[in-house]
Amino acid sequence: ERREREKRERERVCSVMAVRAQFENSCDVGVFSTLTNAYCLVALGAAENFYSVFESELADHIPVVKTSIAGTRLVGRMCIGNKNGLLLPHTTTDQELMHIRNSLPDSVIVQRVEERLSALGNCIAVNDYVALIHPDLDSETEEIISDVLGVEVFRQTIAGNILVGSYCKFTNQGGLVHPKTTVEDLDELSSLLQVPLVAGTVNRGSDVIGAGLVSNDWSAFTGMDTTSTELAVIESIFKLRSAQPSQIVQDMRSTIIDSMM
Repeated sequence: ERREREKRERERVCSVMAVRAQFENSCDVGVFSTLTNAYCLVALGAAENFYSVFESELADHIPVVKTSIAGTRLVGRMCIGNKNGLLLPHTTTDQELMHIRNSLPDSVIVQRVEERLSALGNCIAVNDYVALIHPDLDSETEEIISDVLGVEVFRQTIAGNILVGSYCKFTNQGGLVHPKTTVEDLDELSSLLQVPLVAGTVNRGSDVIGAGLVSNDWSAFTGMDTTSTELAVIESIFKLRSAQPSQIVQDMRSTIIDSMM
């Protein structure tokens, strides 16, 4: 009953579509931000308008935190988290760690990980229940992911790519994966994750899904170059605005006709 109530509340407050954004001159929003159901981290930088896009959509519901990680602005690639926790690389400074801990809800566990593959966002893809991880991650790291984020962990590749965090993005509603993922792989991943998946692109044909897109259960942000067809696919598979598959076909047809004229 509580889950139903939360769902109704979320539908009431958040009929958000996928929103386009740009960090300085880059469309890789997933490199400079990370988004979960409990918080959003955004890179420090000159791009105040980038922060304000997130703030205007999210600030009423979850904290939107400006930070650097390991002295870099690559916030989305360096860390990985969900509503239960946030994992940071061992290169994160004490000051950054304290700032993030103080800014996030008390229910979120923030922890540094001693892992050789320190760009955790490239090596791990996660929602609130399941994580896919790089085949070469330490077994200790695998245990930490399971404990801190409260998820089942599977070692996987996406269309032959070991950087699972870079080539897919999934929430508790659905997911988008590398366009060259085979139907068999899609079925296997979908049954592991227990959410519907679709193979697709962002930013006008980019296959690096994790870099071009961030999303949670009720909102998504993608690069300025993302086409209307890509947006329609994103809104449908992540169940934003409960877009109907038939509507996507209509959108695609109208886009094709537009481009032919």
